[in-house]
Amino acid sequence: MKKKQLSDLIHELRSNENIINWHEIEPQEARTKPIPESVDPRIKSALVKRGIHELYTHQYSAYVTVQKGESIVAVTPTASGKTLCYNLPVLQAIAEDDSSRALYLFPTKALAQDQKSELNEIIEEMGIDIKSFTYDGDTSPAIRQIVRKAGHIVITNPDMLHSAILPHHTKWVSLFGNLKYIVIDELHTYRGVFGSHVANVIRRLKRICRFYGSNPVFICTSATIANPRELAEQLTGQPMRLIDDNGAPRGRKHFVFYNPPIVNQPLNIRKSATVEVNRLAMEFLKNKIQTIVFARSRVRVEIILSHLQELVKKEIGTKSIRGYRGGYLPKQRREIEKGLRDGEILGVVSTNALELGVDIGQLQVCVMTGYPGSVASTWQQAGRAGRRHGEALVVMVASSTPIDQYVVQNPEYFFDRSPESARINPENLIILVDHLRCAAYEIPFKGTEEFGPLDVTEIMEFLVEESVLHKNGDTFYWANQSFPASEISLRSASQENVVIVDQSDIANVRIIGEMDRFSAMTLLHDEAIYLHEGVQFQVEKLDWEHKKAYVREVDVEYYTDANLAVQLKVLEIDKSKQRETTAVYYGDVVVNALPTMFKKIKLTTFENIGYGPIHLPEEELHTSATWFELKETDPELGSKTLEQLLLGISNVLKHIVPVLVMCDRNDIHVVSQIRAAHTQLPTVFLYDHYPGGIGLAEDVFKRFDEVKAAARRLIQKCPCSDGCPSCIGTEIEGIDAKLKSIQLLNQL
Repeated sequence: MKKKQLSDLIHELRSNENIINWHEIEPQEARTKPIPESVDPRIKSALVKRGIHELYTHQYSAYVTVQKGESIVAVTPTASGKTLCYNLPVLQAIAEDDSSRALYLFPTKALAQDQKSELNEIIEEMGIDIKSFTYDGDTSPAIRQIVRKAGHIVITNPDMLHSAILPHHTKWVSLFGNLKYIVIDELHTYRGVFGSHVANVIRRLKRICRFYGSNPVFICTSATIANPRELAEQLTGQPMRLIDDNGAPRGRKHFVFYNPPIVNQPLNIRKSATVEVNRLAMEFLKNKIQTIVFARSRVRVEIILSHLQELVKKEIGTKSIRGYRGGYLPKQRREIEKGLRDGEILGVVSTNALELGVDIGQLQVCVMTGYPGSVASTWQQAGRAGRRHGEALVVMVASSTPIDQYVVQNPEYFFDRSPESARINPENLIILVDHLRCAAYEIPFKGTEEFGPLDVTEIMEFLVEESVLHKNGDTFYWANQSFPASEISLRSASQENVVIVDQSDIANVRIIGEMDRFSAMTLLHDEAIYLHEGVQFQVEKLDWEHKKAYVREVDVEYYTDANLAVQLKVLEIDKSKQRETTAVYYGDVVVNALPTMFKKIKLTTFENIGYGPIHLPEEELHTSATWFELKETDPELGSKTLEQLLLGISNVLKHIVPVLVMCDRNDIHVVSQIRAAHTQLPTVFLYDHYPGGIGLAEDVFKRFDEVKAAARRLIQKCPCSDGCPSCIGTEIEGIDAKLKSIQLLNQL
């Protein structure tokens, strides 16, 4: 059988009736500049050995700007050579002065290891004795000592910096005293609670640098987001120069939205996205076209992988298709990455672990199982396909969920708007207090000292009253037995976390994560299916009193969804927009939540296949919210019907809002009430699911009309007749629920 070329398959695909949008991105030639004269000849010759004779325009701009002592944020697409934006100035500084030091921060251990091997290759070719080490949980005690004393470049992650480096800064004198550069890679991952914590960790880092007399320059790199400079400045507290003149070449790229055929007309249920992904990927792989398939969870990765291996074992053999996800050993990952670069591996099925900058070369085809959750993430995954010359194809296969259907049926939303803004709120009081405790433990705090834009004297006085600090003159000293950094997780805003204990293997019981109490009520109750990096676990027991959830690995075809009886009280209104028949507000609320029962929902069809009770006490959460209330409603509707309509609108908002404000689906909750406690009017609340709030609800308030328009468009474009799981949920007897929902949204 004659193998087809990618261009033949693209031509065949054009006539497929399930393709609802075809977008072409024009090719671009490389734009370069000569390597600057000031670059050390040994570095220059190492670059030439690697086939680099000139720099792309963005690499050149980054180098020149950093040499002037300015901090930068470089924003260019995947595989455009961002690494050189920081490696070049760092290696140059060490070549000029052997005492210079640099600190590299990566969001994951895998990424840190990947960057270290590339950096060491360049150093070897330079022939200079530059020592670069990774410092993470896997670093042995013997090596740790060498890293502290002799490491020119220390590669680590924010969690390690927070809990193992900053509190022990006296062991790192040579690093902090000579620190020239701090590199923050994959900047866009630092958003929400995690980003708010990391901004405070960086405040502590800068404070320690000042103490040792250094004033490092920050070099940040990011995938495409709407506000890279603003995020970099918020995160580092430094003025930033934006470098976005991407000079990397690219070939022609086809970006295709594929909507599986409908199999159940009344319920608007479509053929499984996984089945369609398998069918499409098989076609490319059989023709020996290098392909990457993205899936959202580990379970989905393994399902697609086993199907694909079975489908193409005769043509190309199972060894040429591999899986890639968290949980694989580093050696295995390196082997897969190398196989992809060399072309020995034809296909890889991955979670978003390969979305970040791990070097796997450039593949020809990328197939996504569902919408990755944000515009930025989608472009990151799409960037994995596209050799520098030659054509590439990206296919996004939609599932039946409202969010997927919204994106594929509104292609202009995706292609015409810039990616989302990443939001952080370092001044969240709970997070700020935690890091002030850590800062005072590290170095006594002077009364006049600044820690971000807020005056923190009141907080310090409060910590004195709590016997955490001791005040002498105008200086605050640590006065407690505890080690504050060990009590604080950068991934959560609440101090009272529930620890998740995996007891699948009795001989190797291990802690796999933690979760704030408020989320644990709905995600870690007895019998809940908990997903950790894509692996399914069943909660065998939630010990609420001792804050422990005991889980065991399972493989089931359903997930669980808990019902919460939620009461909201408005504490304070900060902003409002009055309209003729409605009003929109933003302010502080208190949420009282009591979990009542949970449902088991089938993964493929979303049908309910069972339920059970939850026995837990009520929890209270103080947070910020945006809410809208209806001052007037259609008297013919009746309160029961109105309640169902508000529920339907809430269902749509729950899916739309995370897309617009760039957050996880669990970060913001939507609750509708037929009679709100403070006004007795029909009201829908959207609140931050974190104590104190992290700025998401405020963003919803600012962009309320955009949110409303997106919700209306999703309902209008849904092909169902009276409401389905892809839009407002279910039909409502006696009325045209879709029409009434749109009228209600128009009224807002």
